[in-house]
Amino acid sequence: MLLGNKIYNIDNFFKDKNILNKFDAILIIEEIVSEDELNKWVTLALDNGLKVLKAPNLNDINESNVIKGISNLQIEDLLKRKSNKSENIEVRKRHFGKSILVTGGAGSIGSEIIKQVAQFKPSVIVIVDQAETPLYNLKLDLLEKFPEQNFKFVLADVSNNYSLQVLFENYWFSMVYHAAAYKHVPLIEENPHEAIFANVLGTKNVSLLSKKYNVEHFVLLSTDKAVNPTNIMGASKRVAEMYVQALYGCRDNSTKFITTRFGNVLGSNGSVIPHFKKQIEKGGPITVTHPEIIRYFMTIQEACELVLEAGTIGNGGEIFVFDMGKPIKILDLAKQMIKLSGFTLDEDIKIKFIGLRPGEKLYEEILKNNTKTLSTLHQKIMISKDVNIEFEKIDRLCNQIIKAAIKRDKFQVVSILKDIVPEFISNNSEFEILDRK
Repeated sequence: MLLGNKIYNIDNFFKDKNILNKFDAILIIEEIVSEDELNKWVTLALDNGLKVLKAPNLNDINESNVIKGISNLQIEDLLKRKSNKSENIEVRKRHFGKSILVTGGAGSIGSEIIKQVAQFKPSVIVIVDQAETPLYNLKLDLLEKFPEQNFKFVLADVSNNYSLQVLFENYWFSMVYHAAAYKHVPLIEENPHEAIFANVLGTKNVSLLSKKYNVEHFVLLSTDKAVNPTNIMGASKRVAEMYVQALYGCRDNSTKFITTRFGNVLGSNGSVIPHFKKQIEKGGPITVTHPEIIRYFMTIQEACELVLEAGTIGNGGEIFVFDMGKPIKILDLAKQMIKLSGFTLDEDIKIKFIGLRPGEKLYEEILKNNTKTLSTLHQKIMISKDVNIEFEKIDRLCNQIIKAAIKRDKFQVVSILKDIVPEFISNNSEFEILDRK
């Protein structure tokens, strides 16, 4: 007996579905099932009104905690992929005893990078973020989890070059992870000048200081929204990519500038899954922008593991793109979350379509059309062969758009942005008029 119910060994479960009425729930041990098997079991259970439970890790199971360790299966459990984490000695060597800077460190990606890097025992990790409360909460969390690690928590904006220069003078960083950015598409569409300050000027400041102070490796965290962008956020991140690529090509440069590009990460701040969970808790409805919209997903842990790997294998100037797996239809995601929460679609929780938001497109792309890729030694990391631009040209254009952003002239900002990124075509936005012109 377990939790008051009988437990059966049902190897031939799928051969006789009449046996389903004997069960209240299916208990899954994730470690011993493949991704396809997991999805098959979950679909069978939910279609027949059974609960889906998750067993604790096999290494953690003992008689005293086996029941306590059982929990409801979450949507993240279905979307995450089997980890292929490699014990890369070079990743450890790149960080052990070194001085590391992480900008945007209080964000979802930045904080996970810090936690992974901390395991390699660098001499110091300097964490920069402009969000006071998240930075303070991160400080409490890190000091508890890594009491022996030397952290420096700096409240600063990456668009403030003076604040950054003091840090580079004091710490002489070996590795820089530049994760600071504005990322929410609808908000940025309404405030394009802020995207320029954070995503363009911020990247320019951090990358130029990295070059000046001979940082060994600089890793820019970018997004699939930078590919054939339909919104200001994606276009501003594409400019950031172009800037660091061009900077790498300067004759007097010794820093290896590397870009990593990936899609949505599960559970990140403001992402769709936490949003749907809150809507379900309130009794619905779940709001979906379009019935056909699809997205790629990756766990925060896997994304950051690949960022560290890419930072190690990069020779400079590359844009690394990650294998994001299969795209997920957001409507199917919403339906599955309703069922996993124990509710019935339309009876308990309804789904409401609200239309695409400004700048949003139905699907994201990791590569431009006809862009060639090169494989790497890591099966989930490829190199995108994007066209480079001369540094003098991109630097001049960035200075122009920063001046326009200071004037708060949003149409001039977006017009210059479209000059820098010709493939940027606005979608469902007031700036579509610039494309018609």
